[in-house]
Parts: sequence; structure tokens; C-alpha cells
Amino acid sequence: MFAADEASRALGIELLEHGEGTAVLRMTVTPSMVNGHRIAHGGYLFLFADTAFACACNSHGPVTVAAGADIDFVAPAREGDVLVAIARERTRFGRSGIYDVSVLRGDEVIAEFRGRSRSIRSTKTKESP
Repeated sequence: MFAADEASRALGIELLEHGEGTAVLRMTVTPSMVNGHRIAHGGYLFLFADTAFACACNSHGPVTVAAGADIDFVAPAREGDVLVAIARERTRFGRSGIYDVSVLRGDEVIAEFRGRSRSIRSTKTKESP
């Protein structure tokens, strides 16, 4: 799934580790990611955490998508900062799951993200006449 993620790859996001319900990713804040306050735009931080969440929740096999997510920004990130996102599965129940992602600069927490996942049933495509 990550290999086909054009948006994340275009931002230079790297998948460092992955396992059952876990993922560790890295991203460097580039000049195009900062806002008018010269700090990383929250949308990029959300995308980074969401990518880690996606890698973790899709580790079990069935196609899984976000049902919802929230993020709390704890500290600003700046151009040149190397960030790491650590995603951990908290629980899975039925076709749903809850995952937490910590975004770090070194040992400092930049953001905390909670994602809610839903595995989708495969759908058969109708062939065109």
C-alpha cells in the first residue's frame, strides 16, 4: 500500500519499520511545508501522521480506511526538522480499530494523532458490456 501512495512519497516520507499494527515513518520538513508563521503547516503534519496510521492499520491484510481522526498539535515544527511518526494499534474490534500516532522531533512530541479505522469488504466490479 505505501509503495503506491503517491502523496506521501512526493513529500519524501519514508517507511522505516512496520509490523502487525505498528509503523515508524520519517519526514523532513521542507521549505514548501511551512506556513506564513514559518512553522510546519498543520495539514502536512496531519498527512504525515495519517500515513503512519494507514501503514499500521493496513498491516493486517484487509483493505482498511480511516473512519475518522483527530490531531493535537503540541509544539511547532520548523523547516529542516526531521520528524518521526510512531503508530501503534490500541485495539481492533470487528472491522474497526483505534490507533495512536506520536509525531516526534528527536525525543520531543510535536503532535498526537488518534485514528479510527474500518476494514472494507471487497467489492466486485461490474464488467462493462
